[in-house]
Amino acid sequence: MTKTTLLMTLFTALNWTAHSNAADSSKIKLVWSDEFNGTDLDYTKWGIEVNAFGGGNKEMQIYTDRAKNIRVENGNLIIEAHKDNAAIAGTSRPFSSGRIRTRKRGDWQYGRIDVRAKLPVGKGIWPAIWMLPTDEAYGGWASSGEIDIMELVGHEPNTYHGTLHYGGSWPRNKHSGKPYKLSTGSFADEFHVFSIDWKEGEINWYLDGKLWQTQDKWSSAKGRFPAPFDKRFHLVLNLAVGGNWPGPPNPATQFPARLLVDYVRVYQPVK
Repeated sequence: MTKTTLLMTLFTALNWTAHSNAADSSKIKLVWSDEFNGTDLDYTKWGIEVNAFGGGNKEMQIYTDRAKNIRVENGNLIIEAHKDNAAIAGTSRPFSSGRIRTRKRGDWQYGRIDVRAKLPVGKGIWPAIWMLPTDEAYGGWASSGEIDIMELVGHEPNTYHGTLHYGGSWPRNKHSGKPYKLSTGSFADEFHVFSIDWKEGEINWYLDGKLWQTQDKWSSAKGRFPAPFDKRFHLVLNLAVGGNWPGPPNPATQFPARLLVDYVRVYQPVK
């Protein structure tokens, strides 16, 4: 860990202490982490998703398991999008990228999740740090929920979104949340710690240890509150290109685009 990273980690921990009881070291413990200090992705913690079909949002990338798109290098996870007309399973798309998840390797009900990352920007660029239900106990999306810790659409480089998806199965799904906007600069300028503190009936969003959003009202078509956010979820990290929300890249969008992740840490209450 570099001196800068250590100072940032200490700063974030102090902010957590000031703003959240979950940061009390006597009440929580680290239960899962990846510092990305090796030379290869740790497959005991992550699975790579290979997908040629646009992620369900009319995205323009193909997700591969190539080192070109997903690798560990210089203490960071790198998820990198290229404009290269990659092809798998008889399907080609104009862009390639990467998507990984912890399903069946890291699944949690409640806790605090910290992800220190530096985000790519540009029209059509769509990095995300999010959570999906491992067991889908309440049915298909979004009946069993989705927790978006961080989503950024690259034409708004100083803004990211924290969102919950719930309700019924599509198209009877609902969502709630809001954006966070930096006062200066963009999320491509430096690393930030994106966090949630997920408790029974309440989810809090933090940036660099500072609380900026609380949600405690949602619903489920197939369960009583706090369903669907009362079951185990897993993490997903990905970098999409294009799609319904950001739209397609334009000639000014720079490739390759890199999502850099310094660490992922999961804490849970001490029982």
